[in-house]
Amino acid sequence: MLNKFNYIDDVKKTVLVVDDEYVNREMLGAILKEYYNIIYAENGEEALRLIRANEKILSCILLDLLMPVMDGFKVLDILNDDVRYRSIPVIVLTSEKQAEVESLRRGAADFITKPYDTPEVIIARVKRIIELSENRLVIQSTERDELTGLFTKSFFYEYANLMDRYHGDREMDAVSVNIDRFHLVNEIHGRDFGNKVLLSLSDAIKEYAHENEGIAARGDADDFYMYLNHQDSYAKLESRINEAMGSLDKSVYIKVRIGIYSCLAESQDMENRFDRSRLAANTLRGKFNQTIAYFDNDLQHKVFYSERLIHDIHEGIARKQFEVFFQPKYDITDDKPHLKAAEALIRWRHPEFGMISPGDYISLFEENGLIQMLDQFVWHEAAAKIRYWRDKYGVTIPVSVNVSRIDIYDPEIENKIDKLVDECGLNPEDLHLEITESAYSDNAEQLIQVVEDFRSKGYLIEMDDFGAGYSSLNMLANLPIDVLKLDMKFIQNIHTDGKALRMVQLIMDIANFLHVPVVAEGVEVEDQYRLLKRMGCQLIQGYYFSKPVPAGEFEEFIAKEQ
Repeated sequence: MLNKFNYIDDVKKTVLVVDDEYVNREMLGAILKEYYNIIYAENGEEALRLIRANEKILSCILLDLLMPVMDGFKVLDILNDDVRYRSIPVIVLTSEKQAEVESLRRGAADFITKPYDTPEVIIARVKRIIELSENRLVIQSTERDELTGLFTKSFFYEYANLMDRYHGDREMDAVSVNIDRFHLVNEIHGRDFGNKVLLSLSDAIKEYAHENEGIAARGDADDFYMYLNHQDSYAKLESRINEAMGSLDKSVYIKVRIGIYSCLAESQDMENRFDRSRLAANTLRGKFNQTIAYFDNDLQHKVFYSERLIHDIHEGIARKQFEVFFQPKYDITDDKPHLKAAEALIRWRHPEFGMISPGDYISLFEENGLIQMLDQFVWHEAAAKIRYWRDKYGVTIPVSVNVSRIDIYDPEIENKIDKLVDECGLNPEDLHLEITESAYSDNAEQLIQVVEDFRSKGYLIEMDDFGAGYSSLNMLANLPIDVLKLDMKFIQNIHTDGKALRMVQLIMDIANFLHVPVVAEGVEVEDQYRLLKRMGCQLIQGYYFSKPVPAGEFEEFIAKEQ
């Protein structure tokens, strides 16, 4: 593969020599022509004409200061005032020390002293200035966000660290700003309008940061950052941003979240500070009457707690702190309910925190990709118990296990589950695979392919948490499932709320039409049980029969059934 930088170095670059004396022009041309393409100008006016004509290929300008028509100082001023030419490096040709200082002030990159009696020095200086200019251009192209002109995140962190290094006595704040549901702005109003929103927001942020001796950056998509002097109140920032958003289109409501981490006497690294401000901003999701949130002691505790759980998962699995509980599922189609299956649920007895609620770590591990490790632990424990109970009691109790969204992306998921079933001497229909309704919504195409592959081998697929927030009739009609698990939120009020009861009846009618059995979760009282039985619900689970229990206690249900 051709090395890009070697290729650039091998290209013969173009240099403009500007001098009113013919001998000087020819002398410089003779020194440099072996290495560069040389073009010449006799005065500043001619030089500007050639610069305009060759701006895209000019790598350097050698400029005499004392010339007729237009002198070199005037040329420097014109180049420095025009953004198109400002990046072309200029080496001044002079013999006056005072002129050297003045030309550097006006934007010259270097100078060469007359007379030209050391060609090696001239060649070396031209080469070095061109290299420095090219490197600066590369840096500038990555330093700034293309749309907003703000710093990119990596450069922003570097500059923020420099601010700490040279102004360590200043009290600073790390501020994160993002737009709530920005993807919907793009989808509903178009990407052009979305870009206008980003530009308007970036202008407000840039102005506020500048007023408070700070810097601003754009991260990913709609994430913005500021590092600035500590503020007791950010009401002014909130007001300015709301004004900027409201000026775009009065009919479009744009909600902005502002998270603040005050770095008072703080030793945290820069990235960690902004992680905390971003975490504060994320706590505002769904809070439409609140725009600003601070990283405080409660959030600090939550971060510490989450970090501990992430750190401790490996040891927790290795030391058997995790335990699989089983909640029975009862078939209620006959006069007397009988044990039909079970659901495997994870529990964590932490040596320091005690019994931890799954709500504290399931979503956390999903975000960090650790849920696969936990899922596979549950799969192995559940499969081993199915085989153990078959050997001990002579019956097979199918067990449902969770397959997370992360698992679906694993190209080896089928091989892993097939191998587990084979090793335990089970049939595919003994291990039911639960996939949440939201997973179908997130990536339906890939998930459907995985599900169809499993079903072709005999596995039963259960859609878990149906009705938890993503339900659609189209989803039920088109997705390959074998069992529909009705979310407990539907069940909890059916014996007291006529609307809730009617909703469950409608879902039961649809499921019957599709020939898909329904499992009702969260059944707790007799009235709920009788209503579901009357509606034709096949299976129920919940505290009415039993809470999730350890494997040893679950055996009592098997023994009682026999």
